[in-house]
Amino acid sequence: MEIQSTTALNPVSTNASQETVINSDFETFLVMLTAQMENQDPLNPLDSQDFATQLATFSGVEQQVKTNELLENLAAQMVTADLAEMSRWVGMEARMAVPASFSGEPIEIVQNPPVFADSTDLVVRNSAGDVVQRVSIPVSDAPFFWDGKDTNGLEFPPGDYSFSVEAFSNGDVIDVHTPDIFARIAEVRTLQGQTIVVLESGALFPSSNVTGLR
Repeated sequence: MEIQSTTALNPVSTNASQETVINSDFETFLVMLTAQMENQDPLNPLDSQDFATQLATFSGVEQQVKTNELLENLAAQMVTADLAEMSRWVGMEARMAVPASFSGEPIEIVQNPPVFADSTDLVVRNSAGDVVQRVSIPVSDAPFFWDGKDTNGLEFPPGDYSFSVEAFSNGDVIDVHTPDIFARIAEVRTLQGQTIVVLESGALFPSSNVTGLR
């Protein structure tokens, strides 16, 4: 699979543009400073220290612009390095606490139950956020498969489904959380400076959501 980047980075043109802006601003500053000196009151001239302060202020602004430029270039290099490293992720299955796309194949889920839970329920919602199923599941860290069928054995329509696990202790709810699913990565790209993984379903998620690979 091809790794794409939606962020066009051109450090050379950016540097040239910022340098032009700095030079232009400095020329404008000199013109204004010269005009200020020519039109000052001879009986009450400006203190030379004031001119030094203005020059120092401009120099500080110029330095800040160059520092920002350096940081932007460094960030761009880091994004490129991340893409090169994450190219190995393409084709692998990512473990993430995100919704899943159902197309008839069972979805592997890891519920991550809290230590003191004595029972857990899996709550399934469709893309509209409506609860379509609630089933009791074993309290275990082992993966289990949601087959996408209702109590009558009828298969739910293809689409995106989100999951939550409600954990109970002595009949009281002690925790509600999103379980992990496994989904295959089809692509890695950058979007607005952030590294994104694209699943086979077409769903996009930040790479920081990935907690495991296999």
